Amino acid sequence: MKHLLKVENLEHIAEVDSAGIGPWHVGELPDERMRRHGRRHGYEFDSIARQFSAADFDRFDLIVGMDEDNVSQISSRARSPYDLRKVVCMADYLTHHPMHKSVPDPYYSNDHAFELVIELLEDACQGLLNSIK
Repeated sequence: MKHLLKVENLEHIAEVDSAGIGPWHVGELPDERMRRHGRRHGYEFDSIARQFSAADFDRFDLIVGMDEDNVSQISSRARSPYDLRKVVCMADYLTHHPMHKSVPDPYYSNDHAFELVIELLEDACQGLLNSIK
């Protein structure tokens, strides 16, 4: 999403951040396989992992989960109906991959899964940006 905002000269319209549901990789760089696949597509995935917190509802207008479980866990941390309205699923913004209902976690999969995630995220990020614009 950061790359897309930069390409479209819209970096000023959004703050983009990433957080995991659990503490498993806090303080670490993204998985090396995702970083390698990202570089092949012109992306530099170099953010340091952090855990989602309820304070993120105060900081962001949208909280985007990658799959139904993420959305459910994030929603369970909402403190109010206002917080809950901020939670969306990334797959809802897919325009070229309507058969996918989530962006899968490729961690336990092969290289093809990492490529699929990048392809899905490129599609969904464009859809999300179109929605914001």
